[in-house]
Amino acid sequence: MKFALKILPKPEVLDTQGRAVEGALKEQGFDLTSCRVGKYIVLEVPANDSEQALQKAKLMAEKGLYNPLIENYELEQL
Repeated sequence: MKFALKILPKPEVLDTQGRAVEGALKEQGFDLTSCRVGKYIVLEVPANDSEQALQKAKLMAEKGLYNPLIENYELEQL
């Protein structure tokens, strides 16, 4: 089973990459309110059923792919 893992900085955390991209886009004449930069990871997980695969993907996210102090994540089955 495949899962999409989206990781973004928490709203209260300064996103320097997002600010840099926002500034570059505004300099090019684009109108935008804000920009956040994160990570998008696709996981392919072997499992016998979808619930087991989801639990494995959550464990991977929580044990090594995101930092709970400064990031939030969303997991979606593809």
